[in-house]
Amino acid sequence: MTWAEVIESPYLKDLPFKIELNEWGQIVMSPAANNHGCFQTSIVEILLKQQTEGKPSVECSVQTRKNVKVPDVVWMSDTFIRKHSAGLILDTPLENAPELCVEIVSPSNTRAELKEKRDLYFERGAREVWQCSEQGEIKFYGPKGELTRSAPFPKFPKRVKAI
Repeated sequence: MTWAEVIESPYLKDLPFKIELNEWGQIVMSPAANNHGCFQTSIVEILLKQQTEGKPSVECSVQTRKNVKVPDVVWMSDTFIRKHSAGLILDTPLENAPELCVEIVSPSNTRAELKEKRDLYFERGAREVWQCSEQGEIKFYGPKGELTRSAPFPKFPKRVKAI
């Protein structure tokens, strides 16, 4: 299955799951608790307060060597947006990862899966990948490993609230 087929399928349109494609074109669905969306909102709100050049987005698809992955939150610089949009529409899926990709951990995620996603986003050009635990703890990663803080968002808290 391709990402275009996923997007166009009437059967997949209203599912309450995050959908991604694995390297064999199979659909991977991850159920999310209510806090998942609340963490997304909190992260976006803080990003908007700390940076004016660029834009956040949620559930933004990225083409990787292992098919399409969907970070929960991304930050795209104005330059990135200009490069990856046709007029007013952002490319879907993005061929390059936005500068910042955030994964909000779900109970179904494994450490290996989260590390693989980090690596895939870095391969596609992400500068930082963050992980938000089920308790709201934020871990910052650069291509060489864990960071003590974010470079583009140095005042971003190490813990966010769901509500």
